[in-house]
Amino acid sequence: MKRILAFVCILTFLISGQLFAQTLADKVKEHRLDNGATLLMVERRDSPTVAAYISFRVGAVNESSQERGVAHLLEHMLFKGTKTLGTKNYAQEKTLLIQIEAVGREIDTAKNHSNTDPQELARLQDQLAQLQADHRKFVVKDEFSRIYAENGGVGYNAFTGKDLTTYLINLPANKLELWAAIESDRLQNAVFREFYTERDVVREERRRSYEASPDGMLYETLLATAYKVHPYRDPIIGWESDIENLSPEKIRDFFTKYYTPVNMVITLVGDFDPEETIELVDQYFGKLAPGVPVPPVIEREPLQKGERRVVVDFDAEQRLMIAFHKPTMPHKDDYVFDILMQVLTDGRTSRLYRSLVVEQELVTDVGVFSAPGSRYNNLMVLSLSPRHSCSCDDVEAAVYKELERLKTELLEPEEIAKARKQITMSMLRGLKGNSGLARTLSSYQVLGDWRYLVDYEEKLNAVTAEDIMAVANRYLHVDNRTVATLSRGEQG
Repeated sequence: MKRILAFVCILTFLISGQLFAQTLADKVKEHRLDNGATLLMVERRDSPTVAAYISFRVGAVNESSQERGVAHLLEHMLFKGTKTLGTKNYAQEKTLLIQIEAVGREIDTAKNHSNTDPQELARLQDQLAQLQADHRKFVVKDEFSRIYAENGGVGYNAFTGKDLTTYLINLPANKLELWAAIESDRLQNAVFREFYTERDVVREERRRSYEASPDGMLYETLLATAYKVHPYRDPIIGWESDIENLSPEKIRDFFTKYYTPVNMVITLVGDFDPEETIELVDQYFGKLAPGVPVPPVIEREPLQKGERRVVVDFDAEQRLMIAFHKPTMPHKDDYVFDILMQVLTDGRTSRLYRSLVVEQELVTDVGVFSAPGSRYNNLMVLSLSPRHSCSCDDVEAAVYKELERLKTELLEPEEIAKARKQITMSMLRGLKGNSGLARTLSSYQVLGDWRYLVDYEEKLNAVTAEDIMAVANRYLHVDNRTVATLSRGEQG
């Protein structure tokens, strides 16, 4: 009886997935504003709420060597308010902001010169501290958040990735115009107040998330080793010296260049009338100047011709990451990798979990993910935590043994079918809520085209056992491999 129920559940998910793919193209209404902004809408009347996402086709991958970390810091700064929100008197505040920036510029210049007089630097720092204290009298903290919360908004947030930056909120349907007014004002009249304070916050965030985090340090080192040329090698937050030298001028330049309609995707999912919403969005966002498209990244990672290894000395339990270069969507091999990675580590019956965790008891956990972005060719990364009594060498050997099986033994049809079902069910769960659907549509549109979702299952179902074996042989070999291990160094 349980088997019958399980089969019915799986069949229901498969039918739901097929129907979803068939209807998604009809459900999504796409509109292009005259200034180039893209508006995606999905009308859902089952709840009087709307998930509102604004994404930009720009992220850390688009930074130059002179501005690494700027996209992430800009995300922080865009929560600081505008000429009307976040201030008690912008006319008076503006004078202080100019003075703060001038002194901050002097400090940044002085600290990078070895012959700077320490007493002069201290004097400038005291002057900046006094100006910042005077400025705080004009600041209204977190006014965006307060207004949204008072009007029923939840989940107000933003995130910066390698390929995109997104701002989001979930709010009652009758507050959609409030959202349009706030977000369009933020794009037209942003004020980057409290810059030097926020820059220090980001420096602390870097220390906490990377320099003091074994996982963060290992991952950052892995990327810097696997990539030699492509900017995917750099951390989204920037390196320590990058953050220290970011300036209000760099923030403004990046914002002015890239946070423009031709690079913007607005995605709304929920309870609204599409025609009325088009008028509303055009009223508030249509007056923005179009801007110019974000230029493509011209750096291309050369073919790796030999294994790369790096060891991170860190006072923590040992960890291991193994990465292989791979193509990104919509390359056919990327669909194959989706199934391959599912077979390797998803669930207790997956190959690596069963072999390394259950049978050999070499690791406490194992996972796999694609990183660090999706616009350009990326990596398949295996992440493992060896047991205290086991060595990374033993774990590696066991991993490679399982990967070799993929190259020499065709997967059974049942194993591939199970992986497809798991992927489909996971995708459907992620798209069930308004916010999940808005996020997914927004991301895929920024990366290329939301219609990637429409035929995804069809492309997945076309993957064969022979395709998986061919991909394993093509990519999962020693010359395409980067290995990063973390362990305690010799004490002494």
